[in-house]
Order: sequence, then C-alpha cells, then structure tokens
Amino acid sequence: MNSPTAICQLPSAPRILVRGTNWLGDAVMTTPALLRLREKFPDAHIAMLTPEKLGDLWANHPAISETIRFAPDESVFSVGKRLRAGNFDVALVLPNSPRSALEVWLAGIPQRIGYARPWRNWFLTEAIAPRAGSVKMHKRLVGEINSLIAANDRSAGIPPASKKTIAGGTPALPSSVHQIYEYLHLAAALGASPEPLPPQLFVNPGEIEAANKKFGLSKIERPLLGVNPGAEYGPAKRWPVEKFIAAAREIQHQTNCTWATFGGKGDMAIASQIESAMASPPSANWNLAGKTSLRELMALLKVCRVLLTNDSGPMHVAAALGTPVVVPFGSTSPELTGPGLPGDAWHRLLKSDASCSPCFRRECPIDFRCLNGISVKRVVEAVLSLV
Repeated sequence: MNSPTAICQLPSAPRILVRGTNWLGDAVMTTPALLRLREKFPDAHIAMLTPEKLGDLWANHPAISETIRFAPDESVFSVGKRLRAGNFDVALVLPNSPRSALEVWLAGIPQRIGYARPWRNWFLTEAIAPRAGSVKMHKRLVGEINSLIAANDRSAGIPPASKKTIAGGTPALPSSVHQIYEYLHLAAALGASPEPLPPQLFVNPGEIEAANKKFGLSKIERPLLGVNPGAEYGPAKRWPVEKFIAAAREIQHQTNCTWATFGGKGDMAIASQIESAMASPPSANWNLAGKTSLRELMALLKVCRVLLTNDSGPMHVAAALGTPVVVPFGSTSPELTGPGLPGDAWHRLLKSDASCSPCFRRECPIDFRCLNGISVKRVVEAVLSLV
C-alpha cells in the first residue's frame, strides 16, 4: 500500500501532537486516521491533546503514546504553555475550531496542519482545502423542511395539509462522504494512507472482569443486551422512550435476555422510566445510567451481544469495540456519521421515509415523523437478526 506524499518533512521518529475532537462519537471516528498515522510512523511519539472528559478513551490504544488532558475552564494560553514542554515536531489539528488552531500556535509547534476554516488559517502552517467529495452537514431551516414535505406530498398525490407519514425520503449518500474520511485525509497530509479502517477501541480482560464484578453482571446466565435511550445532541435524535420499552419487552419475551440500560447522568430519568416499565424480575434488568465511568462503560458494552441505541457516543463506542448496534436514525445521517466502517453490514441502521430527514436539528420543529416512522416491529426484527 503506497502512502501519499507528505506536505512536510519529519524525522523517522517524530514527536506528533494530535489535537483531538471534543465529542465522544467524533473521537471514535478519528481512530482510523490515528491507526494509519501509527502505521506510517511506528516509532513516533504520538500525543493526544483531549478534553478531560474523553481522556480515558485513549487508554490502551496502540496509536497513542501519551494523553494530555485539559479542563473545561482551562484557558487557551494555559494549554499552549503546557504544550511547549513537549517539543513537538508537528501538530495535526482534527477539530475545525479557531481555538484548536490557536492552542498549537501558542505552543510554538513548528508545523501545524488542519483544515482551512475562517478565523484560524493564520495559526496553521498548512491549511488543508476541503476534501473532494466531502459533504457538509446542513441544518435545515423550518421553511425548508415544510417545503420538502409539501413537495413530497404533491408528488405522492397527498393534500399538503395531510398529516400522514410521507414517502420517498432524502436520497442516500455514498459511503465516501463519511466523517472518517475527513480525518484520514488530514492524516494523509503527513504521508499516512487514506484507505479506510473500521474505528477501533480497546479494553483488556481485567477491565471487563472488574466492571462485571462491580455491577453484579458476572453471574448473569441470560444473554446480555444493552439499551442506550439517550443522545446528548438533543431530542431530535432520540427514538421515543415508549418504543424503546415496547421493543425491549418483546425482545426479552423472545430471547429471555437481560437488559443493561446505559447512559450519562442526564439520561437517568429516562433510564428509570424504562426500568420501571419492564415487567420482568429485577435480575433481568440492570439500570446503569449515570453509574459507570467511561472505561467501565466500554468494558460492559464490549460484553453485550447487541446494543439498541440512538445515534450517540455510546453507539460509536460499542461498534468500535466489536459489538453490533441497532440504531433508529432520525435527524442525522448514517451515511455521514454512522457507526463502524461505512457500508458495514454488521450493524442495523434504520431510517424512515421522511422527506425532511436528515435535518440535523437538535429539536424537531414539526411532528417528529422521522423517528415516529420507525416501528417497534422493525427494531425488534433488527435486534433479533443479530442475537
């Protein structure tokens, strides 16, 4: 496999700083680029500059030599000052924000590579033009959403005022638009291969054993399935909780499984709602929302047979650990940010035929038809096909 020509010269064992992304799912999607970077520079010292909340994600990861964390309230000047001690040869800036470029400029790193964006190009030594074929996520305005629905209703012979579920959603995009290619393209600027790999995370057997013991899952004899009903981005990405409950009940009826409910502290209320609604004995349902560390979450997702989840950070984590996922997609696009390797048949990514999807909005301004259009039956069948 031939690597592309690098745009800067580096020693054979360079000191590379990677400025990581700020969100869990995005961070997982950067792992193919990091693995390609390690492949290109097997003897490099690769340091990951990451928000404190994501620091543990990189433990045991073969692409990363060192993790440098910064707190939410730490100033850009403080971060830059700390980075100076690293004597890095080059910085690869994965986010598109002005702050991330300013941090590495303040650190005095001689070569600084990232995508060209307003208000930050001056801080980079190489501002990379957008990748050919890249697609930007466009948040649709309410007027645009209503126009799409009205046009689709007219083409289907349905009166525009009708509230029926519409048919013929937004055409699917090719797999080459997926976000992992954006990060691979940046790594290729250092001579790494741009060829895709599946996102990968790693936990060791000791972590799995400790998490199982801590939460009492080690004695479970039923198949263990996971459910993740939250999504930090907003309610437009969340399949209705009533449908989660109905699907979980039916799957449990057919498989005699144990459900583990995952989520952050903000998901505790909805997880408790699921726990209360399940009619089976407590031993068949474990509410772990808000109780796990990131590493414990990773260990437990690793041992689940399948994860039923919204489009979320845990969705990406589970897939990167080798656990198949079933995902109802609403306001977002699996072609752009789906789990695993684009086009991978290992997972079940479900969409309705809503013509306004994906809108990329945090909240639905109309009737939530994208996720309401995904039936419990479809989800149950998808989970059972993997179990």
